Amino acid sequence: MKKIAVLGAGLVGGPMAIDLAKDKDFQVTVADRDKNRLDELAKNKSLKTTQMDLSDKEKLREFISGFDLVLSAVPGFMGYDTLKTIIEAGKNVVDIAFFPEDPFLLDDLAKSKGVSAIVDCGVAPGLSNMLTGMVHYQMQQTHTVTIYVGGLPEVRQWPYEYKAVFSPIDVLEEYTRPARIVENGNVVIKTALSEPELIDFTGMGTLEAFNSDGLRSLAKTIKATDMKEKTLRYPGHRAIMEVLRETGFFDKEEIDVNGVKIKPIDLTSRLLFPKWKLNPGEVDITVMRVEIEGVEAGQKKVYTFDLLDRYDPETEIHSMARTTGYTATMGIRLLAADKCEFKGIVPPEYIGKNRDNVQFILDGLKERGVVVNENVEILEKM
Repeated sequence: MKKIAVLGAGLVGGPMAIDLAKDKDFQVTVADRDKNRLDELAKNKSLKTTQMDLSDKEKLREFISGFDLVLSAVPGFMGYDTLKTIIEAGKNVVDIAFFPEDPFLLDDLAKSKGVSAIVDCGVAPGLSNMLTGMVHYQMQQTHTVTIYVGGLPEVRQWPYEYKAVFSPIDVLEEYTRPARIVENGNVVIKTALSEPELIDFTGMGTLEAFNSDGLRSLAKTIKATDMKEKTLRYPGHRAIMEVLRETGFFDKEEIDVNGVKIKPIDLTSRLLFPKWKLNPGEVDITVMRVEIEGVEAGQKKVYTFDLLDRYDPETEIHSMARTTGYTATMGIRLLAADKCEFKGIVPPEYIGKNRDNVQFILDGLKERGVVVNENVEILEKM
């Protein structure tokens, strides 16, 4: 019996805990500071809950000492320190915090502790990296990698036509954090929200894509001529966010307003988040396309992976929680089965080095109704 600690009981953390608790070989405890969330999860008799402040490193270290595996779903701003504490405790971990710091700064520590720390293990980054790695490591040359991904509400409501399907503060980070793009083999920095393009997706119609900092570890680990990740939204949303950003609504430096010091982003968050709240029963959709083009076995090929997933009314679990969360819970199962051969910081593309392990993840997702369709096209013989 493996004891698993899930850190965070939010929109994604809760469904992950529920999914893991269905496994008869797991004993699952979910920790969060929010008593209401924990009380709701406690209705599931297969789960244990603990109320605690996960930002308290000493309490966190003491809490996870009794567990075999840890799944971290804390907000991005506290993700790095949380992961460091988990590694220091010598626990194998899957992390979906998507923090801005470089996770490889913890690589030596993780290796010294004999820890496997699978980071960025959501849908994108995460599943997108696994698929990219799987194709890249079987190709002789990788020319281009293009990732399009977005979580969207089914119902478009003016003015934003958007609902936050994960931590809203992390959404705003997508609109401000400079985007790293690979062009001609070199990493270049582009402004977030830049280079918009309109793309048609079956079942969704026309969506707008723009640069975001989603390559993360791929920019270091995958050698490709050109590589980029773009976020998808309904047309029009990007322009509104660009106006807010350029006006200063996302600034983190305090300003004086009638003698009161305030961070503009705090005010913006307070105003936007209630309007972006995804309420119970509201349908959300996850759209992802990953395209990898290169040379394999003397042929120029392009692999295309498409995912279109929707809110599940039977389980009442939102799509972003399904696609992100179930990728992470399959990562936990990968660790529990001793299928991960890497120690240290393990970006998801490393999982792609073993096609069987990617298939293990994909099979688990399919069992949970999350289906990835693959298409391979031969462009020419070299």
